[in-house]
Amino acid sequence: MAHSAGARRFLAAGAAVVAAIAGAVGGALVVAGCGATAGAATQASPVATVQSPAPPLRVVAVRPRHGAAGAPADGALVIRFSAPIASDAVHPRLRPRVPGTWELRSPATLVFRPAGHWPPLATIRVVVPAGRSGVRGAAGGRLVRRYTTTFTTGAGSTLRLQQLLADLGYLPLRFRAAHTGSRLTAATQAGAGLAAATQAGAGLTAATSPDLVSLKALPGRFVWRYPRLRPVLGSLWRPRAFTVLTRGAVMAFEADHGLTSDGAVGARVWSALLTAVARHEVSRHPYDVIQVSMAGPETLSVWQGGRIAYRSLANTGIASRPTAPGTFPVYARYLSTTMSGTNPDGSHYSDPGVPWVAYFNGGDAVHGFIRGSYGWPQSLGCVELPYSAAAVVYRYDPIGTLVTVS
Repeated sequence: MAHSAGARRFLAAGAAVVAAIAGAVGGALVVAGCGATAGAATQASPVATVQSPAPPLRVVAVRPRHGAAGAPADGALVIRFSAPIASDAVHPRLRPRVPGTWELRSPATLVFRPAGHWPPLATIRVVVPAGRSGVRGAAGGRLVRRYTTTFTTGAGSTLRLQQLLADLGYLPLRFRAAHTGSRLTAATQAGAGLAAATQAGAGLTAATSPDLVSLKALPGRFVWRYPRLRPVLGSLWRPRAFTVLTRGAVMAFEADHGLTSDGAVGARVWSALLTAVARHEVSRHPYDVIQVSMAGPETLSVWQGGRIAYRSLANTGIASRPTAPGTFPVYARYLSTTMSGTNPDGSHYSDPGVPWVAYFNGGDAVHGFIRGSYGWPQSLGCVELPYSAAAVVYRYDPIGTLVTVS
């Protein structure tokens, strides 16, 4: 029905009062429905917010990959997680322990960098701890299970091996590192010219830890320590090639450091070699070579320090059992031993008490043996010397010494 102006003003004022009351009690006016009594209108209750727990953390990628072989010696270890991790998260464990630093490359990526390089030819085990004492995510998530991965590292090159052997005095050459125009650092130039510097009393400063001795080949060149040996051994020397010259040097190093003298460059040899460089353990033995000439009269000559230190008449193998020509490293020595085998006629022999024996090629050895004369083929492949001469030569043919027969 129609309302007068006064009535309309009254109704509007009443609505404003009702709205104000509603705002004062929470901004919601509930109107009673059918069956509700007056005054049954109530204020709506607020809804409680429940926060979901952070999802568990996972390792989603590693580099080097699990089971990788020949990983770069100075490469980084990279572990990527499924979510950002806390800046103070527990670091994974490495076995064996390797000096180095952990850092966050990105919120979800943890990186380990060795201080120098990984141990050569070593199997590295990486353990990412889980649970309350494990790696923690930035949002609170944790690893449910411990994560483990392994990889195997590589080693230095043959060229770097030769540089270090030369530095330590095990080759008839020395290595001269190139001058780069900047100060040589221990981490990159450790061992460069070590033998020459030590012999000259230069007091070379090098790395004091094996892992800081560079495994990378350095720029530079090799020079012969004894130019007169170059005609004798020159054909056996090739940088980057594992020739018998390098193998003999490895065997001599192994013998000096209590390792099996087999010339195989494995993890133990690399470890001992880097340690020797870090400690400046230069070989104290002169560089010796045994040269056997089958041109009549047959002779054996001892080269030491680039000069012939001793010479004697010798006997090599007969036509049916010739001494093989070539160059071979001494691999076993005996002050006295029993030598046995088969004669050309099929009979067997056993000679006890053969003195001053140095085996260099299978059953061929330099040793003392009593004969009526010397200087022509009489043996079954060995190089025979008079007893007096064999006693002298035995002082010059340690493990790794090259015996050249020609």
